[in-house]
Amino acid sequence: MNLLVDSPLQSVEHSVIWLLIGFSVVTWGLALIKGIQFARQRHQDRKFQKLFWSATSLDSAAELGQNQSGAVAHVAQAGFAAIQVPDGQPSDLSQAINHQDRLERALRQQIQRERRSLESGLAVVASIGSTSPFIGLFGTVWGIMEALKGISLAGSASLETVAGPIGAALVATGVGIAVAVPAVLVYNYFLRRLKLTAADLDDFAHDFYSLAQKSAFKVIVHPAGKRSVTGSQPVKEAS
Repeated sequence: MNLLVDSPLQSVEHSVIWLLIGFSVVTWGLALIKGIQFARQRHQDRKFQKLFWSATSLDSAAELGQNQSGAVAHVAQAGFAAIQVPDGQPSDLSQAINHQDRLERALRQQIQRERRSLESGLAVVASIGSTSPFIGLFGTVWGIMEALKGISLAGSASLETVAGPIGAALVATGVGIAVAVPAVLVYNYFLRRLKLTAADLDDFAHDFYSLAQKSAFKVIVHPAGKRSVTGSQPVKEAS
């Protein structure tokens, strides 16, 4: 038994276990960070949508959304920026682009940006969940190999001699599974939250597009910074 403990090769098994413990810390740290991110984003989106749908017109909604934060607010700001037209200034090439096409592209691109922001870190959790069992199995195989060497050197194959080293080697597999299961659960949970958020952004973008269509896809920006919407229609609560 002393041969097994004193062997320098057993440091590989210990390194694997400590690596898996590090993976576990990373998983729970990312779960905490993503939980705070999604909770804050949900609160900000609810706050902005309440302000947006309580506005009397698209003009006032544009004014209310200037200093708001959150994924939905960013989509709305990108939409307003795409259809704004300077008042009293000569048109340039950017104004020659069809406002309808520019709005569609701006909304789509902003939704992709928000998705990438919410997806950050999930790939790491997915990688931990998929690789941890195999890393633990590697530690077990290495530990069993070293245990068998120690048993052969001890010259005894009794149950007492075999059970201890083999049992210690199996710890790495157990740790790998213990790390992988929470990582998979965390990934699946936030992946569902991401899909629901993306669906909400798509719904809002569709509603925003419909409102902009009623306004001929134009928002007039006056020199003082005040916006006015051409043919502005009252904003009603989305069904």
